[in-house]
Amino acid sequence: MALDTSADSPAPLRTISQAVGEYIGRLGAVWVEAEVAQLNRRPGICFLTLRDLEAKVSMGAKCHVSVLDACAAPVTAGARVVVHAKPTYYGPNGSLSLDVREIRPAGEGELLAQLERRKQLLAAEGLFEPRWKKTLPVLPLGIGLVTGRASAAERDVLENVRLRWPAAPFHVRHALMQGAESARAVIAAVAELDADPAVDVIVVARGGGSVEDLLPFSDEALVRAVFACTTPVVSAIGHEPDTPLLDLVADLRASTPTDAAKRIVPDAAVELEAIASVRLRSHQAVVRLLERERHGLESIRSRPALARPTTLVDAQAELVLTARERSRRAVEQRLDRARDEVGHHLARVRGLSPLATLQRGYAVAQAPDGTVLTSVTDVPDEIHVRLADGHVVTRRTSVHPDPQQENVDE
Repeated sequence: MALDTSADSPAPLRTISQAVGEYIGRLGAVWVEAEVAQLNRRPGICFLTLRDLEAKVSMGAKCHVSVLDACAAPVTAGARVVVHAKPTYYGPNGSLSLDVREIRPAGEGELLAQLERRKQLLAAEGLFEPRWKKTLPVLPLGIGLVTGRASAAERDVLENVRLRWPAAPFHVRHALMQGAESARAVIAAVAELDADPAVDVIVVARGGGSVEDLLPFSDEALVRAVFACTTPVVSAIGHEPDTPLLDLVADLRASTPTDAAKRIVPDAAVELEAIASVRLRSHQAVVRLLERERHGLESIRSRPALARPTTLVDAQAELVLTARERSRRAVEQRLDRARDEVGHHLARVRGLSPLATLQRGYAVAQAPDGTVLTSVTDVPDEIHVRLADGHVVTRRTSVHPDPQQENVDE
């Protein structure tokens, strides 16, 4: 819309502002490539300052937070982006801005977005899960190294490993570490070392670089090849901020090649110090044990039972002697009682013995067959008379019965 104005008939500022707003409002949405100079995120809305990639031209922009979050790569200050936006004009202060409807990463941001999508797909297959990580040997018998020929990474790994463990054996395989053929060369080198039974651990080392330089170490084929290795793999790519996908699938991620050297072998000096410390502690422990046992033996030897070992024997011997004496007295008393009893029985036996009667002057008449004669009618012609000190053989000459005995019998 053309406005007829002159010095005598000027147009009000509001009219000009309204005309400019109407003109810009007729413009459609456009795709704009720029760099994010500033980013201010607020609840529900984000304010950005976009800057031209070459000229010193900048313009404000705004979008809903959902548009910013939907971007395939994180949007930060300094990121290169392509936005789909509609120009808008704000009349009260005459400012021109862009109403952003879509944001896409550009340049390095696009590469990062592609890597993020690849990372999510491989993670969904479980290639990055900790349960697949293999444990590195405490002291590898063979170290495989995949790196560039005469590179700083090769020098760092070799020097630092040999400073820590001079006898560490290396199996070095040189490969292209940058460019389109790099991933294929690294895969071949890793496969060769994995098949070598003398190799206990494999290190893939490269110095730092841009995202494009490190892109081969996020190659899907390389990630799957490392996942399939039976030998533990250490990734030492770039510097600490660099995170290629090889770092995620490897059994151990080292921040730098120097850090990888420190992680795969122990420090010989530290190990020798540890051994010396263990030997010292062991010696001290043995000395303390011997000292404690020596004090224990001295304590035991100072006890009365060991200071005079015969004490217990003497006490028991005294008890034995006392028991023997009591037994002797008991036996003697028992024998005395038995002797008295035998004497009494002997006296009674002697008192009742026919021999004792004979010793008082009596005699026993017996027939030749030993039968004791108690009646004169039974006296045979030959009679044996039993006396106290022997017997006499006599013959019968006459028999005189006792009249009084006959009267008694009647």
